[in-house]
Amino acid sequence: MPRNAAAYDEDFFAWTEEQARLLRAGDVAEIDALNLAEEIESVGKSDRREIRSRLIVLLTHLLKWRFQPNEKSSGWLGTIGEQRDQIEAILEDSPSLRPVIGAVLSRAYKRAHAVASQETGLSESTFPADCPFTPEQILAVDFLPDD
Repeated sequence: MPRNAAAYDEDFFAWTEEQARLLRAGDVAEIDALNLAEEIESVGKSDRREIRSRLIVLLTHLLKWRFQPNEKSSGWLGTIGEQRDQIEAILEDSPSLRPVIGAVLSRAYKRAHAVASQETGLSESTFPADCPFTPEQILAVDFLPDD
């Protein structure tokens, strides 16, 4: 075991700095490979979770926009735009995550469906059981559901 492995549990920030230094120096024998591999994997999982979370907010607002036309507001437009921008920023940094949109869409929509019902006071049966939007529509800057 590398001599710096214990620092992982004692001071995570110091551990990350040390791992970066070791990598840059090419000192592979001293790298805490097991913990480093786990942390690298967790970064990818974190981005995937963030996409799903932002999709829930985005889908909730698209549903509210479509099913509460008299309540539309600039705040809703701002939220829709912000979620799209943040999802696109993640995808610009990690284009290989683009297929994640389709992979998590059903689960994200299910949650957004429930949230939209809670936030609007409308019955869950008001909203389509399956996502009525394509991934392309969801991310399109100029897409808003018709009334």
